[in-house]
Amino acid sequence: MEASLLRERYQAARDALQRASEGLYAPPRIIAVTKTHTVQEIWPLFDLGLTAIGENRAQEVMQKWPELREKFQFHCIGRLQTNKVKYIIDKVCMIQSLDRMSLAQEIDRQAQRAGLVMPVLVQISPAGEAQKGGMPPETVRAFLNEVRRMPGLHVEGLMAVMPNTPDRAYLDALFGQMRTLFEQLREEALDGVDMRELSMGMSGDYELAARHGATMVRLGSALLGARDYDVNK
Repeated sequence: MEASLLRERYQAARDALQRASEGLYAPPRIIAVTKTHTVQEIWPLFDLGLTAIGENRAQEVMQKWPELREKFQFHCIGRLQTNKVKYIIDKVCMIQSLDRMSLAQEIDRQAQRAGLVMPVLVQISPAGEAQKGGMPPETVRAFLNEVRRMPGLHVEGLMAVMPNTPDRAYLDALFGQMRTLFEQLREEALDGVDMRELSMGMSGDYELAARHGATMVRLGSALLGARDYDVNK
């Protein structure tokens, strides 16, 4: 992609986020979703000041990290298998897709082994789409009460993947529900939980996410163009 086109897309996204926030919230930070993109395609993001990148697959983190580690911070945003945690625990700055106890236990175990505390976001499934991962909203409090005691991880907020639908009213309602849940949990102020990040919104719906106070949006095709699959695009 030509640098001028990338810059144009980035500026368009920033302007849209500023407008959508409507002065009610700070515009969310952009996590550039770089799955299936090469190191050479990713490097120009740095010239725009975009240094936070999101990867869905542990294998891609492992492949790209050696060349990008000095300039970029990796976020794990895809559904993570427990047997892959050990390969990325020292390579990512945050795991955004914590959605089950077995994964929390493995992150805790591997982080303690590596001598670090891993920032995590608890993934919620607003529409109940099991294939995308995430837990039902009504189960999150019980989950938080368990994982907040684990010394190898630190909960810093929530993440959600919305359904792929043209129904904007439905999406708007789901984003609103996520914001309400986030604020409720923040007000409850559980010890060991720092509810400060709300990662939601992708290339097709990020303006709605900004309208409801997302702190991070995950943009792939809106910046770098489409690839062969669209989860977290």
